Amino acid sequence: MNKSEQSRLVQQVVDEIYSAYPFLWEKFGQNGRERTEEDNFHHLDHLYAAYEMDSAAFFIDYTNWLNTVLTSRGVSTQIIIDNYKRLVRLLDESHIENENEKRVYIAYLEQALEHLHTLVKR
Repeated sequence: MNKSEQSRLVQQVVDEIYSAYPFLWEKFGQNGRERTEEDNFHHLDHLYAAYEMDSAAFFIDYTNWLNTVLTSRGVSTQIIIDNYKRLVRLLDESHIENENEKRVYIAYLEQALEHLHTLVKR
């Protein structure tokens, strides 16, 4: 995925999250929004690395780490789930040139979502 498409996708996800969860702005302000943008670039970077390595486990490991870090900072697992669901939908709607890459990203996100749901049920 090229940088322009990445930036467009990240902006759309972050705009949607902050629209759906206005308390995030109240709690974290502009700094939180910027961290959410950074996080989403990291999500895409880790998806790309997992794709290159052909390893869903790599992305699941990243997701576990992410969940630990964000929940320790007051961001619930449910918001991470919401974020990943938005990424799945927006990736599916996107016009990424490499269809295989897009398909794998979505598959890895869906596997990570299944894993996150097991964490919420604990």
